[in-house]
Amino acid sequence: MSANVKDLKFTKEHEWVKTEGEIAIIGISDYAQKELGDVVYVELPAVGDSIEKGDACANIESVKAVSDIYSPVTGEIVEVNEFLAGKPETINKDPYGAGWVFKIRMDDSGELNTLMNAAAYEEYLKGILEEK
Repeated sequence: MSANVKDLKFTKEHEWVKTEGEIAIIGISDYAQKELGDVVYVELPAVGDSIEKGDACANIESVKAVSDIYSPVTGEIVEVNEFLAGKPETINKDPYGAGWVFKIRMDDSGELNTLMNAAAYEEYLKGILEEK
């Protein structure tokens, strides 16, 4: 499921979203995985959970830190990437493909309009990098 980055939407918290109909596939950006360093554990949300946009619903533990993953949309978790339980480093190796974290059935696809497209996200990252 390797995603074409220019087709993704992004949050300021560095989650990415790919949509397939009413399903949103969520992961963390390449920038986020590089900042975290080697991912050693992923705590996944539970299938069936109802999540509000902006809720912390999963977390990623790396050699440097533990970081929350926030849902970019409101809906119900319909699938999680169980593969990450045994191979969390997949997020480092393929953040936009096999490293996806969860899928959510969106309550309102209009929420996607509040997210950045790839070009806007690149500009956002430039601002972050300039501040460092």
